[in-house]
Amino acid sequence: MIFLNPILLLGLAAAAIPLIIHLFNFRRPRRVAFSSLAFLHELKKSTMQRVRIKQWLLLALRTLALAALALAFARPTLEGALAGVFGNQGRSTMAVVLDHSTSMSLRDGSGAYLDQAKIIASELLNDFESGDELILVSQPTVAEPVTYQNQAAALEAIAALEPQEGASTLTAAIRAAADALSSQANLNRVLYVISDFQASTYTDSTSVPVSEDIQVVFLPVGTDGRGNIDVSNVNILSQIIAEGQPVQLEGMFTNYGTEDANGVVASVFMGETRVAQATLDIPAGTQASARFSVTPRQTGWITGRVEIEDNQFLYDNTRRFSLLVPEVRNLLLVNGRNAASGYLRLGLSSELASGLVRFETDEIAETGPSGASLGAYDAVILNGVSSFSSGEQSALLSYVNGGGGLLLFPTDSFQLDEYNTLLSDLGGGRILALPSMSEDGLTVGAFDRVDTDHPLFEGMFEPDATGKAPELEQPIIYSSISYAPGLGTEQTIIGLTGGLPFLQEIRSGQGSVLLFSVEAGVRWSDLPVRGLFLPLLYRSLYYLSATGSVSGESMIVQQTLQLRLAGVQGSETIVVRDETGLEFIPEQRNVQGGKVAQLGGAFFIPGSFNIEVNGETIRQIVVHPSPRESNLSLMDPEDAAINFGESAGRPVSVMNLSLSGGEEMADQLRAAKTGVELWNVFLGLALIFLLLEMLVSKHWKPESAL
Repeated sequence: MIFLNPILLLGLAAAAIPLIIHLFNFRRPRRVAFSSLAFLHELKKSTMQRVRIKQWLLLALRTLALAALALAFARPTLEGALAGVFGNQGRSTMAVVLDHSTSMSLRDGSGAYLDQAKIIASELLNDFESGDELILVSQPTVAEPVTYQNQAAALEAIAALEPQEGASTLTAAIRAAADALSSQANLNRVLYVISDFQASTYTDSTSVPVSEDIQVVFLPVGTDGRGNIDVSNVNILSQIIAEGQPVQLEGMFTNYGTEDANGVVASVFMGETRVAQATLDIPAGTQASARFSVTPRQTGWITGRVEIEDNQFLYDNTRRFSLLVPEVRNLLLVNGRNAASGYLRLGLSSELASGLVRFETDEIAETGPSGASLGAYDAVILNGVSSFSSGEQSALLSYVNGGGGLLLFPTDSFQLDEYNTLLSDLGGGRILALPSMSEDGLTVGAFDRVDTDHPLFEGMFEPDATGKAPELEQPIIYSSISYAPGLGTEQTIIGLTGGLPFLQEIRSGQGSVLLFSVEAGVRWSDLPVRGLFLPLLYRSLYYLSATGSVSGESMIVQQTLQLRLAGVQGSETIVVRDETGLEFIPEQRNVQGGKVAQLGGAFFIPGSFNIEVNGETIRQIVVHPSPRESNLSLMDPEDAAINFGESAGRPVSVMNLSLSGGEEMADQLRAAKTGVELWNVFLGLALIFLLLEMLVSKHWKPESAL
């Protein structure tokens, strides 16, 4: 027998009250001689004995009544086989954690794991009676637990469960079920966990308190873990994306099994067209990679996927990615007062760039940046700008840190301190001195070091059929600024003899700055009339305009993402559209220069999603399955029970059920639900004792014989 409210057993102390009163009444009185009462000494001894019997009987009845009342409030309960002697069991509340994660789609000799779990959960409801409750918690979609008081509705909810992708852990589901169960008042409170106990999802199991009067039963399904190979990641290696130009991808593949996987076929699809393929070997327990080259044939956002074949676990055989192939690059050209702008205008003209790239260029004077909406441009070119106001510096700094690209061509009339202030704010170095022309038109330097691995030169220095790699054309340089790199994130892309940079990259926030050491005219060098000029200009603008937007953002299913969208006006609404055309309007708020959308929830299942404003796709995100599910190794249920029991502070039982014997399984489950409350029995006894006390006190009067 156990007591559901053991603290109320303290009420048994009240049973001593009649005894204390009785003892006070039995105190021996002081003997006082009184002559007129002498006849009392002649009372018969038998009458006095009957009076004492009545008093002791009343004492016993009152004590038993108080004790029975205290025991009734403490809710005594019979457990085990003895409970069956008293008839039906007490009311029950079952909390069932039913694992329907993707690993439950696997099969063994008894069928799919999830089908086995549904059968067990349905058997738990066979003895469902009026007043019983079922709390259903599904994993991996741990949401608010749902309580059912109707057997048919509970069975319908269980039958509707299908394998689902998610990122929550089995332990999180157990914690939610334990919290919901602890607030229930029914006699029998049992927490059932039906799962394959996948080791990678049975984590963070520390500190899951469970009340002492709640039984915890693990019901494992699935007989074995197995190996698995997944597409773990896809990296976009190219940073310059253009229509008709090759893009380099890298796929990452993980072998979670104990056997080597040889000859794994991996393919890249753009839409439904296979555009690349590779075969690789992945040793057991390791990761391998494969590189692919794909060529986009259209502009805009393009969704692709890397896929492996012949793998029985289907949910992680595919990894999606997205590419942004700009149809047009919007540029802002800011010209200084004395800047040579003709060569840039010609290079950016649609006539000269026809068939290569499409630029849409707005041109303003050097006093314009502070008033211009820089967020509308993919890149900004500062051509010979001599000075910056504080407002212009602030606008440029915010633009670059937010992901914009800035291309700088110097002038011989710039304000050195203002330039250095801007460069310092961007995390760059310093320009040491104003440029000076070399005497007699002699060159001041030549290309000495070229970082051919920089994305700016991707594909330019590939060897030809003879194995000879092309060389970079050498312009004649008459003058250049002296730039000293700082301690920030910088890289010299092209260096000059003497150690000075010719083309320097400064990375700041999410954007980049490319700084040329010569002007865009022919006074400092003959670069603008060289064949190198246009490819270098175009690639610089490709690179700067692609900063932060080569591919879309990604997130794991059931996680959240805060997406900042620059340039979106406060009156505009952000809409998310999935692959089937369904729309979702996320929570969104205005911030300086744009909006932030809060993405997350049941709408975001694995796949690709377009972020639209006014019907135009401005961004794309990809939702990936949880990497937890890819490792299919199972945890031993006994070890899981010990692990959980230690954290919960109470023992956990494990029941390995055989689905082949329905009656045997039903008997085992019924045996787990035990207990009959006896509070009504003790309350009835208390009333009987009080009734007897009243009858004895009122109708038995042995003293009347005096």
